[in-house]
Amino acid sequence: MLRNPKSARSRRAAFTLFEILIVVSIILLLTGLAVQQGGAIFDDARKDTTRVFVQETLKLPLTRYKIDNGGFPYTEEGLQALMSAPNTGAERWRGPYVDKLDADPWGSPYQYRCPGTRNTSGYDLWSRGPDRQDGTADDIGNWVSQAPKAQ
Repeated sequence: MLRNPKSARSRRAAFTLFEILIVVSIILLLTGLAVQQGGAIFDDARKDTTRVFVQETLKLPLTRYKIDNGGFPYTEEGLQALMSAPNTGAERWRGPYVDKLDADPWGSPYQYRCPGTRNTSGYDLWSRGPDRQDGTADDIGNWVSQAPKAQ
């Protein structure tokens, strides 16, 4: 009985269904891991963006407001005082100091308090963070957190 050498060679060169399923499974597993890590990277980017916004981006408009008006906006006036003149002291207002204020990356408005409770000589500006709850550990503010001191 003569064997066809070409058909034996082609059988060895082809993948079996089992091998293809293994490769597809590995690809799906790696894709799932990449998506999970991508979500964590995206969350870190939102936190970093928020931190820069509350610590740096609004610092200049609020300082300009303070120079023109003799102080930061009060809590009742809020950040809205950067976009439109407050009811009292409008003659000194030289704004708008910002065009608009968007919500934080989680869709909540930024929080503002003056005088601040954490920055007693200035203002507190913060985002409620990913959990959208005020006063929790994930809040991102313009204050320096008090980390435990190393002993």
